Amino acid sequence: MTAQYVLDLQEVDEMQGAVVGGKGAHLGALSRIAGIQVPAGFCVTTDAFRRVMAEAPSIGDRLDQLSRVNPDDREAIRTLSAEIRRTIEGIAIPGGIATAITHAVGHLGEQVAYAVRSSATAEDLPTASFAGQQDTYLNVVGPAAVLRHVSRCWASLFTERAVTYRRRNGIDHRTVRMAVVVQQMVSPHAAGILFTADPVSGNRKVATVEAGFGLGEALVSGLVNPDVFKVRDGEVVAKAIAVKQRAVHALPDGGTQEVAIDSQRQEQPALTDAQVVRLVQLGRRIEAHFGRPQDIEWCLADDDFQIVQSRPITTLFPIPEAGDEDNHVYVSVGHQQMMTDPMKPLGFSMWQLTAMVPMHEAGGRLFVDVTQRLASPASRAALLDVMGKGDPLFRDALETVLDRDDFVPSLPDAGPGPGGPPVGGAPAPVGADPAIVTELIERSRASIAALGRDIRNKTGPALFDFLLEAFEEHKRVLGDPLNLKAIMAGMEATWWLNDKLQEWLGEKNAADKLTLSAPDNVTSEMGLALLDVADVIRPYPEVVAFLQGVEDEGFLDDLTKLTGGTEARDAIETYLDRYGMRCVGEIDITRPRWSERPTTLVPLILDNIRNFEPGAAERRFEQGRQEAQQKEQDVLSRLRALPDGEQKAAETKRMIDQVRSFAGYREFPKYAIISRYFIYKQAMLEEAERLAQAGVLAEKEDVFHLTFQEFHQVVRSNQVDGQLIQQRKEAFRSYEALTPPRVLTSDGEAVAGSYRRDDVPTGALVGLAVSAGTIEGRARVILDMAEADLEAGDILVTTFTDPSWSPLFVGIAGLVTEVGGLMTHGAVIAREYGLPAVVGVEQATRLIRDGQRIRVHGTDGYVEILS
Repeated sequence: MTAQYVLDLQEVDEMQGAVVGGKGAHLGALSRIAGIQVPAGFCVTTDAFRRVMAEAPSIGDRLDQLSRVNPDDREAIRTLSAEIRRTIEGIAIPGGIATAITHAVGHLGEQVAYAVRSSATAEDLPTASFAGQQDTYLNVVGPAAVLRHVSRCWASLFTERAVTYRRRNGIDHRTVRMAVVVQQMVSPHAAGILFTADPVSGNRKVATVEAGFGLGEALVSGLVNPDVFKVRDGEVVAKAIAVKQRAVHALPDGGTQEVAIDSQRQEQPALTDAQVVRLVQLGRRIEAHFGRPQDIEWCLADDDFQIVQSRPITTLFPIPEAGDEDNHVYVSVGHQQMMTDPMKPLGFSMWQLTAMVPMHEAGGRLFVDVTQRLASPASRAALLDVMGKGDPLFRDALETVLDRDDFVPSLPDAGPGPGGPPVGGAPAPVGADPAIVTELIERSRASIAALGRDIRNKTGPALFDFLLEAFEEHKRVLGDPLNLKAIMAGMEATWWLNDKLQEWLGEKNAADKLTLSAPDNVTSEMGLALLDVADVIRPYPEVVAFLQGVEDEGFLDDLTKLTGGTEARDAIETYLDRYGMRCVGEIDITRPRWSERPTTLVPLILDNIRNFEPGAAERRFEQGRQEAQQKEQDVLSRLRALPDGEQKAAETKRMIDQVRSFAGYREFPKYAIISRYFIYKQAMLEEAERLAQAGVLAEKEDVFHLTFQEFHQVVRSNQVDGQLIQQRKEAFRSYEALTPPRVLTSDGEAVAGSYRRDDVPTGALVGLAVSAGTIEGRARVILDMAEADLEAGDILVTTFTDPSWSPLFVGIAGLVTEVGGLMTHGAVIAREYGLPAVVGVEQATRLIRDGQRIRVHGTDGYVEILS
């Protein structure tokens, strides 16, 4: 096939990204939309780029070097990328390419001014916007100047920022090609950017227009602040007119210059309201064509809008599909489960199938639709109450939505609706009999053991039929009324004690001390048990030295060759038998479990060996138990001294007994769920292995990118859509860059919520107090548990902590997280271990730097940065 070096924009559509790059394909598509004007022009294709690159074989060697460089080694990237750019710019453009470009320029007009703009093949994809990664040249006049700037655009594929961006986003330099768009320049009265969705709130019904005088370069480069207009339902609903002192204009002989704007024009709007509304109408037409919100560059000349660029807005959080046009309010499941990372399709579909309420997926996260429960006054009050107790930001975000006129319709009281189980109102008292907890745990263990036995020989479609039945048993165990009563008994006793002891004794969060070392808490036991593993290994220096160099997951088998190695292996394997189904992000079944990746535990064991003396687990638990007992005696004696003291003390004693009996059980249902999950996973991975060996799957982990239902279908048909799996992998990568909101509306608005407190010192970071006490120490900002390196007295700062983080808790002095609530796992374990903790601190891992000294106010709910 003959190489085509130049294509007119009119010949291009959005399917030709490989030939004309992302920008060229989008412009070609834009030029075909009725009513949309795009400046005339042409594309220099990737065939031309490929031919030019072939003229310099040395570039290949430098690309190999670039692919090996650490993305953080800026000096090496700067040097190598500069060499590649110089080489490309030094290549004489081959005759056939130069002729084609010169002919295209002649056709449009040799003395016309052009914008010469890079258009990379990895640019402006639906999942990754590469805005600003390559170069644009304005007001280029004459064929020779156009050729020179085409070379510069080719070279701009290797600017330092473009190279770094590709490395960070997993894009291979060799797979990216550069096309170049050459368009007639427009000399505009005004120019700017239109976002067809609000880029800050995410609201898809609010468009944002930014406008300034002259060329749009003044806005893009930050030379001036733009006028900003917000448009909803065809009218301007808000605007802020900036003082615009400078503009960028084109020069007659090529190039651009900054000019001062007349003082009387500086505060005039760059567009009239009518023009803004007309521009947004054009934007909605473009958005409808591409099927997703767009970031559009426009200019206005002779009262006509010309569109010079359109790319998807990739920072918006997706909206769950509702299947209707009604308003919906969704709350995040991940914020309640301490896992706000994206889940792969097998992960979220399994959670949906085993959850007690319907859940909706968006951006790899799960949400519950609470619209019905917000609509009727009684269920609304109960929902706000229970969510507010757990996490005030949820309550505030929901109240923010409710304050909007008519977004949530009001309905008569009709029970809780489909949004979830009834909330609010005390459950029937269960008494403080610990035998209830013992019975529940035994029932659950028996159910898990039966699952393990019954699944053993199930394969093929029969396995999936069995799993669907197992999910019903899973939900039956979870929904056991006694299970719910036991969970609520602990939570309600905690709330009662905190409320009443603050009222009677003026003491905040008194329940925190009273729940130290509560029995039957499987998550806190898991942290202490790893101290016992360290005790077994500590006496054997050869084993300790071996563990310090471990990288291979098969290390347990190698241990037996060392003195003390058999004891070490047995201790670790016993631990894995009990807790090996756990891992970070464990609600996603696709995440590697500790049993699958035991090296995850090695740094934690080594920290325990270094930081603790033998017998630490038992001492720690006993010390907590005694502190709780002393606190109980202190509280009861102070209560007896009050009016009606005997009655208050008796009620409080009953609630202390209740909280001690049931607080620990709060963690067991999650342990049981994850135990079942590991059994499901092992059976499904065996099935995936069979499919991989039969050549149906490229690799067994590909099933992680299929939903449970799709995996079931593949097992039935022995056929898989490889393209679908590839698309899912790319989508998952894009979801990793998104932060899910606590509350999301069907308009796409992400509602964060605020604490609305004025009782914290200036400059302090506000959060939710979940475990009492004040501690000062070194902040360790840790995003990956496997990279934890903690010293005694350190304060852990991280995004979220699910139960798998609890082995770290034994070695820290305090806790700060971005996500969390009063009854989430990190909070419960912090109270068990007596760690001052503040959760729900927005952007804590960005605002607090690793190594800074901080003070955590676990009683009052804020964090001070001291150095």
